[in-house]
Amino acid sequence: MLLALDDAISMAVLAGRGTDAEIFGVIDLTSKIEVPIGAISLGRAIQFVANASVLGYDVRGAMVLYGEPRTPSLRIWDCEHLWAQYGGALLQP
Repeated sequence: MLLALDDAISMAVLAGRGTDAEIFGVIDLTSKIEVPIGAISLGRAIQFVANASVLGYDVRGAMVLYGEPRTPSLRIWDCEHLWAQYGGALLQP
């Protein structure tokens, strides 16, 4: 059942990759200050969080919010999994 749930979430995210998303909880490792990330597409938000550590950010506490108010947020492990599974397809229109 868990695999089916993961597949359903993955497919929903892939289908909604162009919707607006916001990222909260991104810390700049140099200044130790939370960095405000403006509204970007869901696919780009997933890409950013999945690769943020290479860019000098701490995203261990980050959340990607998107969709309707009751839509579950994505955490770092979700973004890493989705980016590894779909990669550049998340950036396609």
